[in-house]
Amino acid sequence: MEHITSTPTGKGPAERFTGDVYLNLIDSGAEPARLTAALVRFTPGARTHWHSHTTGQTLYITDGVGLVATRDGQVVRVQAGQTVKCAAGEEHWHGGTDTTLMAHVAMVVGDGSGEDTTWLEPVTAEQYAAALAATRPA
Repeated sequence: MEHITSTPTGKGPAERFTGDVYLNLIDSGAEPARLTAALVRFTPGARTHWHSHTTGQTLYITDGVGLVATRDGQVVRVQAGQTVKCAAGEEHWHGGTDTTLMAHVAMVVGDGSGEDTTWLEPVTAEQYAAALAATRPA
């Protein structure tokens, strides 16, 4: 058994995130395990860049309200207790709304290559605004 009492919080790098995003690694997927998991906290307006994962990604929302959107135009508003699964190779992004933070546990099962995530371009202000508008409560 290994008891990890705390992990350092790191700021998400600008080449992968827009706005202030904070990460705590939960598990790094060291062999023979292949699960990588992290607690990710997004401040209002913060979000990932477009990206995809070789074997997909599961997001378990732990706090706040946020958005998850896919390249084909699907967008969902998520809140604590909900789970979103992004399929293998599906280009997507996730983050807080314009007025609320959002935190999730992000989980990826690696394929053994060490190159499980493909990072793409930033989500534009127009794409973000459209996702907000499409999911705004009535």
